[in-house]
Amino acid sequence: MAKKKKAAPSETVIVQSKCKEALKAYEVNVASDALEGLNNVVHWYINQAASRAKANNRKTVRAHDFLSM
Repeated sequence: MAKKKKAAPSETVIVQSKCKEALKAYEVNVASDALEGLNNVVHWYINQAASRAKANNRKTVRAHDFLSM
């Protein structure tokens, strides 16, 4: 079985239109770099959660792997 590659930090993993819509609900404007920054934060959380799961000898990321940081 081939190993899946990690998502590069520049690869978009968020739904930009949904994020923009959610921010607009707060009646704020969205700068051109805002979604890139959010995407980077999401990548960081993914990395941290995967690292925590591995540190606990698991291959499954659980919700508390995201909340424990």
